Formats: sequence, structure tokens, C-alpha cells
Amino acid sequence: MQTFVVLGCILMAVAVAIGAFGAHALKSKIEPDKLKVYETGVQYHIIHALGLIGVGLLADRYPDSGMIVTGGWLLAVGIVLFSGSLYVLSLKRVRLLGPVTPLGGLSFMIGWVLIAIGVL
Repeated sequence: MQTFVVLGCILMAVAVAIGAFGAHALKSKIEPDKLKVYETGVQYHIIHALGLIGVGLLADRYPDSGMIVTGGWLLAVGIVLFSGSLYVLSLKRVRLLGPVTPLGGLSFMIGWVLIAIGVL
């Protein structure tokens, strides 16, 4: 499905920009432990944006599998919740977002399981 390939590419471009910002602009401005949290957000962002590109290719191969599409949307939601919350947590003292991060991780896990089921 073209939507996931395009979305994955856009999210990859955003991940590269966010990663470069962290490596160059934040390195000397935030504490090393907070930078590590930020880098974890970037890592998961990149992995799952690439996953979305794969989902687009799988959705074309298995057009009758709604599970793959649902899984893809869960990966996208996971990027926003997991990586997004880590970006904010590393830059601001917003503790309310702490519980959001595991929801993003859960979204990733359920998404991958649904994609596997959709292929089977």
C-alpha cells in the first residue's frame, strides 16, 4: 500500500533530521543520560519508519489482509507515542508523559504481531 511507503519515507526523513539535531545541537546542551533517552527515541523511530516501508510492500503482496494494515497503523502510532514521548521527556521535565512511552512500546509489539498474523 502506497500510503505506508510514503509515510515511512516521510518519517525516515523526520528521524534523520531529529537525529542530526540531537547529535549536533543537543550534545552539549543536555545531560548525557537525557541524550541517551533522546537517542533511544531516534533509534526506535528509524527502525519503525523502515518497518512502515516494509508494511507498504507487504500490504501490496497480501491485499486482503487487514491485519497488515492495522499493524502498520499501530507502528505509526507507536512512533508518535514511544519516540515522541522520549523526545519530550529528554528535553522537558514533563513527567506526565512517562506512562505514554510504554503505550507506544505496546503499540509496536501488537503492530508487529498483527503484521506477522496478516502474512500467515
